[in-house]
Amino acid sequence: MTGENFASNPSFANDTSNAYFEHASGIRVDTNAVVMEAIRREYPQLHLTVIPVNSCNLLAFAASGRAAAAPIDKENDRLYVRDFAPPARRLTGENGRLVDSVKFGKFLIEWEGKEYVVYIAEGRDGQGYYPIVRNQYVLSSSVHASEKLLLEAGRFTNSVEGAVLVFDQGYWQKNHELWESIQEAEWSNVILDEGMKHDLIKDVDNFFDGQDTYQKLKVPWKRGVIYYGPPGNGKTISIKALMHSLYKRKDPVPTLYVKSLVSYGGPEYSLSMIFGQARRYAPCFLIFEDLDTIITEQTRSYFLNEVDGLRSNDGIFMVGSTNHLDRLDPGISKRPSRFDRKYLFPNPDHEQRVMYAHFWQGKLKDNKDIEFPDKLCEAVGSITDGFSFAYMQEAFVASLLALALRDKEEGHHDADLDKLPLWQQLKKQIKILRDELNQDPGEALAALKV
Repeated sequence: MTGENFASNPSFANDTSNAYFEHASGIRVDTNAVVMEAIRREYPQLHLTVIPVNSCNLLAFAASGRAAAAPIDKENDRLYVRDFAPPARRLTGENGRLVDSVKFGKFLIEWEGKEYVVYIAEGRDGQGYYPIVRNQYVLSSSVHASEKLLLEAGRFTNSVEGAVLVFDQGYWQKNHELWESIQEAEWSNVILDEGMKHDLIKDVDNFFDGQDTYQKLKVPWKRGVIYYGPPGNGKTISIKALMHSLYKRKDPVPTLYVKSLVSYGGPEYSLSMIFGQARRYAPCFLIFEDLDTIITEQTRSYFLNEVDGLRSNDGIFMVGSTNHLDRLDPGISKRPSRFDRKYLFPNPDHEQRVMYAHFWQGKLKDNKDIEFPDKLCEAVGSITDGFSFAYMQEAFVASLLALALRDKEEGHHDADLDKLPLWQQLKKQIKILRDELNQDPGEALAALKV
């Protein structure tokens, strides 16, 4: 490493680590004050900046290849907790890995030819579980050098490139898996009425392209829409397709996804965190999926305070989806300026059901064991009236699995539709699903008790 070498100076003792361990094992008032005082004694000639890990993660910044970092304390002077991180998916064949969480440690970071000594210390003060504070204590030769590093690392930490921000259990986290899943969500694969699809896309594009128009009209640059209708008819895939198209814009629009309001601080705290983050990342796409389960009678007033309050929500396009519009408070579902438009996602009509069958035909075109002529698509569309796309998907999946469990068909190429194995299975599975669809919930419950 180049530059002034702070770490190798033999005159520097282990005062900071000694102070931290003594303080961490006893009654204390403020961990941060104790650590700062110890560091200033140990490095009186250097400039000290304190910054929380969650707002500017220097080790993650270095791990990304943007800087170099190495521990410079003795093993007995550090406190790490090692945890086993299982693989995200067992199907990948990965075995998991060990991950170190730094409770207390000392590092040397090199960035742009300069060296920085960085202490990381976790402190929990008082009797409560919260808050747990992990601070970084950054030492350098000048204020300017520290600020330059922290600004760059802060931008990296708070970037949502390649991730979706998800709010759950009271905090935000970057979800790379969700971001990966939307990369395949193309509008060409979404089966909807073409006029409605056009309206969904234009609504979003016009908003994010229209900041100047909103300003000229002197109206707040915010918008809210509700997607509603029976489950399984394209609300979620349409939201994902919008997310995908927004990330592909010249100036990508980040997505913030709300999973629940559950948190240690309660729903008021959660909604404050949610809208505070949305304002910070605006222009942004804010998603409340299953809105009726998130905004309840207990959380309604908190939600309205954030939507209608004194703070500006400029640049926030808010989408709420629900399978049960009737469960939403009228002050939310029937009040423009909160949610301005509602889009109904009904069960597919005959043409859309035929299109969906053609979608499966395309998926199976390379499977030589499955006969799937065009006339089968029309036939499937004719006997699935009242089905959602989700029910149609189940009909295809169940039929294909049933065929796979049978002995392989031997050279069957009969042009008669009724003799096609796939059509025979589809008729069976569609009948089962229709009986389920039409069954009264009370009758179903009584049957279970017999």
